[in-house]
Amino acid sequence: MKNYSVVFFSIFLLIQPCISFTQSTQGFFLNDNEQKKAIIPPSKKIKIRTEKANILVDIDVADTIASVSKYLFGNNTNQWMGQIVTEPVLLNHIKKLSPNILRFPGGNMSNVFFWNSSPNNFPKDLPDVVLSGERDKQKYSSKYFYEGKNSNPSMFSIDNYYKLLQQTNCVGSICVNAGYARYGTGENPVATAAHYAADWVRYDNGRTKFWEVGNEDYGTWQPGYKIDTTKNKDHQPEITNGLLYGKIFKAFSDSMKFAAKEIGSEIYIGATIIELPKNKISDKEVDKNWNGGFFKSAKNAADFFIIHSYYTPYQKNSDPDEILQSATTVTKSMMEYMNEMCNENNVLLKPVTLTEWNIFAEGSKQQTSYIAGIHAAIALGEMIKNKYGMACRWDLANAYSNGNDHGLFNKGDEPGVPKWNPRPAYYYLYYFQKYFGDKMISSKINNDDSVIVYSSTFSSGQVGMVIINFSTFKKTLQVTIKNFMKGNNYYIYSLTGGKDNNQFSQHVLINRKEINVSAEKIEDIPADKFKIKNGIMISAPSYSVNYILIENK
Repeated sequence: MKNYSVVFFSIFLLIQPCISFTQSTQGFFLNDNEQKKAIIPPSKKIKIRTEKANILVDIDVADTIASVSKYLFGNNTNQWMGQIVTEPVLLNHIKKLSPNILRFPGGNMSNVFFWNSSPNNFPKDLPDVVLSGERDKQKYSSKYFYEGKNSNPSMFSIDNYYKLLQQTNCVGSICVNAGYARYGTGENPVATAAHYAADWVRYDNGRTKFWEVGNEDYGTWQPGYKIDTTKNKDHQPEITNGLLYGKIFKAFSDSMKFAAKEIGSEIYIGATIIELPKNKISDKEVDKNWNGGFFKSAKNAADFFIIHSYYTPYQKNSDPDEILQSATTVTKSMMEYMNEMCNENNVLLKPVTLTEWNIFAEGSKQQTSYIAGIHAAIALGEMIKNKYGMACRWDLANAYSNGNDHGLFNKGDEPGVPKWNPRPAYYYLYYFQKYFGDKMISSKINNDDSVIVYSSTFSSGQVGMVIINFSTFKKTLQVTIKNFMKGNNYYIYSLTGGKDNNQFSQHVLINRKEINVSAEKIEDIPADKFKIKNGIMISAPSYSVNYILIENK
């Protein structure tokens, strides 16, 4: 028996480095997937295309690449967007968009948010100032945020968050305050903060399955990154690190899962991971050692990994090509690194979530342009292809800031634009989910790097495609589909930009017509309709995203 044990153990050691590759990066995020049925859109007949195709596309319905998690289409709420459940125009837009999952309380604020507090009823162990950054004299005045029971019209409360989820048929992803475990001045701040998070799980009472411990806790901008050690009573270091975060995470996870068990609920808890190799993102010691330190102390305790990406360089006036190319390269690189990271640290690869994503490009109104919409379409296609489990775009509403605004909707501060008017990216996200099925299938395209094709099947039998042309020239594609009984018609929505604002138009044209969704119903916009018997030909204008639905027999 001893000899067999030695042999088995030796084999285990040899194969162990490869174990992470056998794990699912979608996992339980597919548990709620339902069969997706295509809806034939309203349409108008278009004349037969006569131009010659310069690109050939081959699709094989029998070659499935990935399941499509319905949680990839999520978005972020935040505290400063107001009590939006009383805004019927916005609620109608969100319901049509159908993001399926909405994150709360939003970004950096999560680490100073006290879910059951009021202006005169914060925990007694909070410091007067919260330190931030690595510079000795940098301090922020203590500005803690509270639940408020809907009393503050400018701040989004917990109860209204839950109401929003009901009104929009979404589920939640809640980010609890891990910064409190660092800056709390009590005898055992980690245990106190973990217990506080567990009490939120109890209050939630089974409404939320997905929970995050902290937000970007490795960042110099985060409350809790740096603490005043003279006020700390459990000998924590001045600057945080991954090893410490791993211990904090385990304390939170144990306490929160105990609370979930008490109320008969199953929850999944995610940990904050740095998304790319340390040498590619930072020279700071905290960043370099974050992931390794976390896994050293937490091992496989996380149910899923949380990464964030704003794709393009911070505050750079990036051009369209840099923005659009980042959607493919960064999405793929992050997932490749998740595999490498797990092998390096000898841990299991868990489902991967991108709970904040957008572009940092600014200076030319990139974030509120149709180019941001094209980027969003490519990023979604790449997330599906690379098997992400969940993604939440940042965010529903923010601040205009002369076009440097991540908000999907105008909060009311954009000059000359109706309040809650959707930004261009809204349309690209809407049509993607509407006309992309529940299984991604293989697409092969001849040598043209300026066109991307994502293909899918619906459970109801139809084929859905997204064709993206990010060149300055029109392209004509001929599509051949294997293992598919074609029906009579195919339908196209072609989205392009307007002529304003140079390369970064703030407008969207759908099938050559400029659309104002606040003035007409997006679901009533007709698709271009073509007969399949004449072949499947798609004319893709320059810088366009084309959503295609192909009938089956």
